[in-house]
Amino acid sequence: MALVPYFGRADVKGVTPMGLDNVAVQWPRTGRFYDPVAPAAFVDFADMADEPKVPAPAAALAGHIAKTGVVRATAYTELVDLMLGLSGVLYATDAAAEDEDPVIDPDGCAWIAGGLERFVDGHRPFGEEVTFETVSEVLREALTTGKLAEQQLRWLESRLESLSDDNGDAPQWSFTLTELDVLAKFYRRCADRGFAIYADF
Repeated sequence: MALVPYFGRADVKGVTPMGLDNVAVQWPRTGRFYDPVAPAAFVDFADMADEPKVPAPAAALAGHIAKTGVVRATAYTELVDLMLGLSGVLYATDAAAEDEDPVIDPDGCAWIAGGLERFVDGHRPFGEEVTFETVSEVLREALTTGKLAEQQLRWLESRLESLSDDNGDAPQWSFTLTELDVLAKFYRRCADRGFAIYADF
C-alpha cells in the first residue's frame, strides 16, 4: 500500500482528533494541510440511514458519514486488522513506522474495501449479528479453500488467541452486518473517487 511522502507531519484542516477518525481527504495534498473532502461527496449515505428496518448502528454510521465524510474508526480497528492480516491498518501504521504521514492512499482504500466486501458476503449465511465467534467462523471457512490452508489456519488461530484477554476471554464484539457494509461502502467511495484517508488520532 503506497502512502504519501513525509515532509514533516501534515495535518487536516479543521479536524480535532477524538479516538481514531478516518477522514476522507483530497489526494494528493498540495500544501502543508490535507483538505477534507466536502460531505456532499457522501450525501447519499443519508439514504442508507433512512432505509426501513436498518439497524441503529448502521444508521448512525451512515448518517455520520453523510454529515462529515468521517468514520469514527476506533471500534473497527481490531476487526479490520484480523480480516486483512495486518496490524494498525486503519491507523496507517505502516506509514507512521516509515516516518510518513498517516495516510491511506486510494489504492489502500480499495484494498480495505475489498476485504470488507468479501467479509460481508461471507458472513451473510451467519445472519445480521457479527460477533467474535461468527467472524472467526467466516475467516476459517475462507482460509480452508486456499493453497496453504493448514498454514493459514494455524496463523489465524494464533491471531484469534492473541485477541483474548488475560483470562482467556474473547473480545465482546457486537456489530451488525449492515454496519460493516456501510463501512465498506465508505472506503470504496474513497477509492473510486480518488480520495485518501487521513488517520487522525
